[in-house]
Amino acid sequence: QVQLIESGGGWVQTGGSLRLSCHASKDDFSRGVMAWFRQAPGKEREFVTCIRWSDRSTYYADSAKGRVTISGDNAKNTVFLQMNNLGPEDTAVYYCAARVNRLVVTTLRRPELYDYWGQGTQVSVSS
Repeated sequence: QVQLIESGGGWVQTGGSLRLSCHASKDDFSRGVMAWFRQAPGKEREFVTCIRWSDRSTYYADSAKGRVTISGDNAKNTVFLQMNNLGPEDTAVYYCAARVNRLVVTTLRRPELYDYWGQGTQVSVSS
């Protein structure tokens, strides 16, 4: 069973930054995708960003562009989420997700297509 272990969440003031990490316990995703989603109270889980290991291409939600960067080390089964200029609207539980096989671009944002999920890490931004 693969485990995704997240770390780096916490509390930050508006305008601050946080860096989240996600480590996969097994090297099963070299052909696939690793992603970050988030879920705010009372809202559906939404896509933030992902990286496709096959070509190291990255994709971002519109709300994340310019403020968020995903990076990773496939050899270490680890991805990072650097978030800058955070605002209260970014308050949510952030989840790491992974899929073993590739996804076409039009399906990257669909959470039901990911095989494994982390336990989530809380990010709270105060105004």
